[in-house]
Amino acid sequence: MDTELTGVVLYTSADGSISLEVRTEADTVWLTQAQIVELFDSSKANVSEHITNIFAEGELSASATVRKFRTVRTEGKRTVERELTHYNLDLVLSVGYRVKSAIATQFRIWATQRLREYLMQGYAVNEQRLEQLGQVVQILARSSDEVLAGVADVLAEYVPGLTLLRDYDEASLNPKPHAVPGWELTLEEARQVIQRVAAEFPGDGLLGNERGDGLAGIVATIYQGFGGQDLYPTVEEKAANLLYLIVKDHPLSDGNKRSAAALFVTFLARNGILRRAGESPNITNNTLAAITLMVAMSDPKEKELMVELIVRMLSEAHA
Repeated sequence: MDTELTGVVLYTSADGSISLEVRTEADTVWLTQAQIVELFDSSKANVSEHITNIFAEGELSASATVRKFRTVRTEGKRTVERELTHYNLDLVLSVGYRVKSAIATQFRIWATQRLREYLMQGYAVNEQRLEQLGQVVQILARSSDEVLAGVADVLAEYVPGLTLLRDYDEASLNPKPHAVPGWELTLEEARQVIQRVAAEFPGDGLLGNERGDGLAGIVATIYQGFGGQDLYPTVEEKAANLLYLIVKDHPLSDGNKRSAAALFVTFLARNGILRRAGESPNITNNTLAAITLMVAMSDPKEKELMVELIVRMLSEAHA
């Protein structure tokens, strides 16, 4: 469906070398392929290849991340209206983390701040939107798009009565994790899980390649202690931090989100809380995809809230 763009904000890189007119629509930002090339100082062929791979690997879907907008440009003395393909923030960041992660991080922080400003401007209608959220959840659940359906799963299954959403808004989640770890993840076992993920994508030569000692540091972090006390004493806390750190710290050259999701599920399964006896998993594939993408899109300053959100969901799921 064609849409005419109206919202435009100016993005300028930290060093001032890049200046882009960024389109805003539907609570996200949109860039053309040419703008993505300029943003990450890459080539059209390289960006096009990454976009193709992102869709082929199922990391994102074209239906959720691609839209055509009519734009008006001046060509010589003529004013010409053209239809251009645009890609949303999810796709832009996914390309960016494969090309130049530092610039992608900078752009994500900028875009998140701009979107929050727009949300604050519309705060007066939020109460009405909250009342409509129950209907939205039902609509999302019928969507054929896995990511949208996953978000619906998160809300419908783990947010009864919108309590969790309210608590998140008030930053008062107060999760009550209770599962005691019975299995410990080692660096070697983490590598084995990641290699199994890589085997599913033989065409991605960078998937699973470690960047420095990042992976070792993350495994050590979830087991760190202070004064003889484990900082993350429960399965829920360790799993939530494991997922968050793999996604946000990018210890691998590629496939961080896929590897994080696989390690997360493995950790839950080996510690006995992925499913109840004889039942299907507490976390569906759609829910797992949604949680992982929520972490990827979160602001670094929101780490504590995101971890608490995951802990609360896990605690509710196997209570």
